Amino acid sequence: MKLTDIIERGEKETPDRPALIFRDRIISYSKLSNETKRLAGGLSSLGLGKGDRVALLLPNIPPFVYAYYAASYIGATAVPANPLLKPPELAYIWKDADIKAVITSSSLLPGVIQACKELPNLSHVISVSDHNEFQSEVPGLISFEALLSKRHKLECVDIDENDCAVIIYTSGTTGHPKGAMLSHKNLIRNVEQIREILKISPNDVFLTILPLFHSFAGTVCMNLALSAGAASVLVESFHPGKAIETTVKRRVTIFASVPAHLNALLLSSPDTMPDPAKLRFFLSGGSALPVSTLEAVEALYRVPVIEGYGPTECSPVTSVNPFEGIRKPGSVGLPLPGVEVAIFDDFDQSLKPEEIGEIVVRGDNVMLGYLNQPEATEEAFRGGWYHTGDIGKLDSDGYLFILDRKKDMVITAGMNVYPREVEEVLLKHPAVADAAVIGLSDALRGEEVTAVIVLRPESEPVSERSIIRHCRTLLADYKSPRRVLFRSDIPRSAAGKALKRLLKKELEHQQIIEVET
Repeated sequence: MKLTDIIERGEKETPDRPALIFRDRIISYSKLSNETKRLAGGLSSLGLGKGDRVALLLPNIPPFVYAYYAASYIGATAVPANPLLKPPELAYIWKDADIKAVITSSSLLPGVIQACKELPNLSHVISVSDHNEFQSEVPGLISFEALLSKRHKLECVDIDENDCAVIIYTSGTTGHPKGAMLSHKNLIRNVEQIREILKISPNDVFLTILPLFHSFAGTVCMNLALSAGAASVLVESFHPGKAIETTVKRRVTIFASVPAHLNALLLSSPDTMPDPAKLRFFLSGGSALPVSTLEAVEALYRVPVIEGYGPTECSPVTSVNPFEGIRKPGSVGLPLPGVEVAIFDDFDQSLKPEEIGEIVVRGDNVMLGYLNQPEATEEAFRGGWYHTGDIGKLDSDGYLFILDRKKDMVITAGMNVYPREVEEVLLKHPAVADAAVIGLSDALRGEEVTAVIVLRPESEPVSERSIIRHCRTLLADYKSPRRVLFRSDIPRSAAGKALKRLLKKELEHQQIIEVET
């Protein structure tokens, strides 16, 4: 099967059922198919075709969905990116992917224009909604709506299930993101595996507050929902009260979330809680879910919280607590059918149950490899297993427990932040001599990006605000530090490596003392 089969099946089997719900609009499966194919024809008329890469920089709106599947219809590869990224970050990703077109919205055009200055091979910028004011800055700027309105013929393209369908960039310890190449087979198999475990049916309604550019939402809230003939309610941004209001109004059955969302729901729950009567369960992923949060949400809403796990490279879901059967709070459940999970030691030897080591995975859901990174791909797949870099254990029943994460990574509100990337930006500041970035516990976000810096002796005094402002000019806001701590030195090993665990332990101890006093 291929991604286009999702659209074809919906049009054939459930043409009149709601596929997408956006604000007050209900888009049927027939309408979804029609719009997707018209867009595919339009893209083809621009000369885009098999092997080309099309960037998607859009919020959770119907055009994202149309564009995602339209790329597959012409044999192209969709390259979704976070709309919060700054122009230098976008330019790096798009140059690495050698994109030929960008589909974006008028509100994001200023940043796109800046990023595209470094992309000599870019042929087309397609903008949703009004964009006339930018026409002079982007010669040949194309209206998404106009492209859709023209009835270009859609030629049949030969697509193999092993062709790359989507490239999702995931941050790396080198400071630069890597493009995980996901095939049609990877994505479709993952959908089939999840649907079996979670008992997804055409009667389900997904709340899509997670951003669709993210692998979790792309697979669960879009591919999974639409492949099952279910409906996906697109929400552009998260607000706790509105999320529950929408859940009730749209009779949502599956609320996909990250732990930060669940914490926010607990912190903002009203005295009179509306009853989301149709809700079957919350689905949580993206970062570790504290058992206390799980228990509090279940007590408040009287439905289960199902926790799962998986890196982007695995399409991304690798394991999940079963909807029917034994759920183990604190674990991320059992490997999906057809997915093998093992725990390896430092010598890539398999460990026994309850022994702690690196989580490794193999199965049809595991990526093709990293774009333009043969050495990183070879290292990640050594021995025929994908090495996640996450630390965990399997219990005697085969349930997976995550005990640590990829080296130094900070997860804030479900978003991955790699300290190396932030540290490099900090060191560009003329007053900064040394820097280390860690994640400190935060009740709402899970972790708060925190910068510990040492100033140059000769520099003028600088404020926390000025350091944060410097970072936000080069990094997405979620990656930029929310706290900056000034120190005379940063503890390092004999090899010069920052002792971040020691630093984190010390600073979290200080936090406890501050709270107690």
